[in-house]
Amino acid sequence: MIYREAGEFKTSYSEDSRTFPIRFDRIAYYALLVVAFGMVPFFINDYWANAVLLPVLIWSVTAIGLNILVGYCGQLSLGTGGFMAVGAYACYKFMTGMDIYLPGGDGEWVRYALPQMNILVSVLLGGVVTALVGLLFGLPSLRIKGFYLAVATLAAQFFLVWLFNKWEWSYNYSASGQITAPTRGFFGFEVSGPTAAPAAKYLFCLTILFVLAWVARNLTRGRIGRSWMAIRDMDIAAEIIGVNPLKTKLLAFAVSSFFVGVGGALFFSVYLGAVEVTEAFGIQKSFLVLFMIIIGGLGSMFGSFAGAAFMVLMPVLLKNIMVGSFGWPTDIAAHFEFLIVGALIIFFLIVEPHGLAAIWRTVKEKLRLWPFPH
Repeated sequence: MIYREAGEFKTSYSEDSRTFPIRFDRIAYYALLVVAFGMVPFFINDYWANAVLLPVLIWSVTAIGLNILVGYCGQLSLGTGGFMAVGAYACYKFMTGMDIYLPGGDGEWVRYALPQMNILVSVLLGGVVTALVGLLFGLPSLRIKGFYLAVATLAAQFFLVWLFNKWEWSYNYSASGQITAPTRGFFGFEVSGPTAAPAAKYLFCLTILFVLAWVARNLTRGRIGRSWMAIRDMDIAAEIIGVNPLKTKLLAFAVSSFFVGVGGALFFSVYLGAVEVTEAFGIQKSFLVLFMIIIGGLGSMFGSFAGAAFMVLMPVLLKNIMVGSFGWPTDIAAHFEFLIVGALIIFFLIVEPHGLAAIWRTVKEKLRLWPFPH
């Protein structure tokens, strides 16, 4: 009976259109923030950080980015893994320092040595570089869409993975072709490197996710978000009413790529610590993030979180049951994980095509009306 709007009065349009219009939702949201920021860091350990919390946080950032492009703007993309690789390798170069060449006044190229940067600046600059690359590969969306755009972004996936395999400068001429994150700290706490504490890594990723989710939520609810959704619903009609398709689509690609690049940078520097581009950012990562937003719900911020949590936690749960409880061999359990997760994906698409966000929305509507049927 506490989940009700009765007795809640709104005296402005901002109050009426707020993200959490019901007081109970606002209390639950702030309580969740208190637990996440104030309690979890004191109880977290290596297993919970590496197996559950860090993957959920990092994949949530990436899923929000792809959801902006696919769910809100309607531009199908299969190049998420490649864009994550751009963010990871750009972050690596900023963390380790690099030389850049810019044209001088006399027509000659001038060499500038960039210093090694801290982890936060490296992650954000990795997102900026990915946004620029996303703008480049978003240009075909002005002429093609649907399946053809998906093929174009798939080509970007294979090209970027090939590029980072062959471009020796990108991995500092390492003999193994692998990049390894150096130890970097933030506010005196090590965030990357083998000696970084789980609580520090968790708080760093959680803070970035919180800020980026707040930015994405405000973008999608404002004029820019309405322009994206107009392009998604019918681009010709959107252009007639004054929406510029060029600016709107390219902005969606840039913002989406920034989020995905930040996710890739965190995935490399904070979570894995060392990556090889083919194994860490292959085509399977592109499909994984796409499954996240489809299961969670296209065009929904909550769906990005729910889909990321589902795709991370479900395999962990199944592994604990099949290996820990039943004693099955690890390889057999891994095959059954693929079968069960795939069957659950098909089940959700049949039962609720709009994802977990739609189910959660229906449950809340039922609670607001209970015990009345309508």
